[in-house]
Amino acid sequence: MDMRWSLNEIYTSFESDAFKNDMSNLDQSIKENISWVETNCKNYDNTKEKLEEYLKSANVFEHLVHRLYSFASLSSSVDVKNEVANKTMEQLSNKLAELAKTEALFEKWVGGIDDLNNLIEQSNVLKVHSFYLNEIKRNASYLLDDTQEEVLAKMKTTGSTAWSKLQGNLTSNLLVDIEVDGENKQLPLSVVRNMAYDKDSKKRKKAYEAELESYKKIDESVAASLNGIKGEVITESKLRGYSTPLAVTLQKSRMNEATLTAMMEAMKESLPTFRKYFKKKAELLGHKNGLPFYELFAPMGEANMTYTYKEARDFIVKNFSTFSKKLGDYSAHAFDSNWIDAEPRKGKRGGAFCSNLHYLKQSRILSNFNGSFSNVTTLAHELGHGYHGSSLVDEISLNSHYPMPIAETASIFCETIVTNAALKTASKEESFVILENDIQGNAQVIVDIMSRFLFESKVFEERKEGSVSVERLKEIMLEAQKETYGDGLDPEYLHPYMWICKPHYYSAGYNFYNFPYAFGLLFSKGLYAEYLKRGDEFVKEYDNLLAATGKNNLIDVAKMMNIDITSKDFWKSSLDLIAKDIEKFMNL
Repeated sequence: MDMRWSLNEIYTSFESDAFKNDMSNLDQSIKENISWVETNCKNYDNTKEKLEEYLKSANVFEHLVHRLYSFASLSSSVDVKNEVANKTMEQLSNKLAELAKTEALFEKWVGGIDDLNNLIEQSNVLKVHSFYLNEIKRNASYLLDDTQEEVLAKMKTTGSTAWSKLQGNLTSNLLVDIEVDGENKQLPLSVVRNMAYDKDSKKRKKAYEAELESYKKIDESVAASLNGIKGEVITESKLRGYSTPLAVTLQKSRMNEATLTAMMEAMKESLPTFRKYFKKKAELLGHKNGLPFYELFAPMGEANMTYTYKEARDFIVKNFSTFSKKLGDYSAHAFDSNWIDAEPRKGKRGGAFCSNLHYLKQSRILSNFNGSFSNVTTLAHELGHGYHGSSLVDEISLNSHYPMPIAETASIFCETIVTNAALKTASKEESFVILENDIQGNAQVIVDIMSRFLFESKVFEERKEGSVSVERLKEIMLEAQKETYGDGLDPEYLHPYMWICKPHYYSAGYNFYNFPYAFGLLFSKGLYAEYLKRGDEFVKEYDNLLAATGKNNLIDVAKMMNIDITSKDFWKSSLDLIAKDIEKFMNL
């Protein structure tokens, strides 16, 4: 099977007539947008008609922008040295920065419409955009004046955007010096980090030590990137009138503080249970002082849980189909249509992601597949993101954007389907392997995610006073790991450089991209429990929930399934399901 994706459905190349024409169309559309807003947003004459006209053109414009940018960013993600792709992303950022002033003008204009909901009731077009328009009105008070918005957008292209690109380039191109099978090699960081899943404990430790040593080549540069981005975020948040950067993220997440507090309190109370798991795993692997960091992903058991790419494809498609034909068909189509780039290689970014291409009604998925069961669940996870996108293809573009926390729901739900289906036919030894792998993943999403949340909170706090040094960043990371993992990890073998390799810290527009994973895991656990109770009748409601995520806040999305996410009891009930699995593991 082909392990590289095809982008030809977007554009055949940067030199194609279609790409060049769309770049030209973008320039013209930007000019028209600026002219329209400056002409029409001076007063409230014919407000309903103006809104209708703007919204229709905005949906078309958004598809054009996403098509151009996704082609460039996807091209760069598998070849970070692709100069044309990188230059195109920079050009697009600069072009779109020209719209910042008029976007602010339009949003302030919407914010000043006193009878907005009455107007919405008079128009089918506006009714479809009701949530979008009301969200603009709610957020209008945080806008700067038009000129400030324009300057800020332009400065970001040489500020946070450039810093983010630097971190991506440094980590993607970093070659790690490591001895493998008696031979000294230089291997890409993503390859060395994947050795954490190797069966050989000596190789896992060697890879961990080589990884930490390699970061010394780039730690000052990446620290500068982190400081640059977080400093910009602090300044912008203050200018806009937000109390903290976290407040910005909560608003963008359509999530209130009561929900975050309830979830975090439940997670904190669950930490002792996870520490039991870490200590038990350490004991089984022959360690006495807790689990060394390099053993977190150590495979357990003797079962041969390795897969070829085709075997992974067939396994996922078969088990997704047990949930619904629609999900099974989607995953088969994604594999067979070359929507997935799964081959690890030099110059390709590490990790995994899914990019939903609403304008094509398709997705593209990146992973670094090495044949482990963990990699199979990673593919299932990213296909879940793709399925979420496919559930929104009939929505208008402006209603297809869902917030970060709900973004992880479908992906983790799909992981759960694959894991539970695998357990049904597994031998005792395979069940042990699958169970441990599942707990391992849950521990990452609860314990490690909390450590990342604590780390980022502390970095923001200290960055207000000035740049945070490499040594201090390492100290903060270690403090966060000790607070969350506790005595579950060996204090002599932690990971002070975890801030370098996690791209989530390096986007000025997505701060605290950590707790959304915990939300997704625990919310999907609650949904899966409902599925087990209700069976097939649940499936349609689940699809309806995914389709509604672009035009509702999180509380209202959860209410569709009669779930109260402001209640700590809900989060505890999901964590209790994980605790039961840990007890099974402890008794095996």
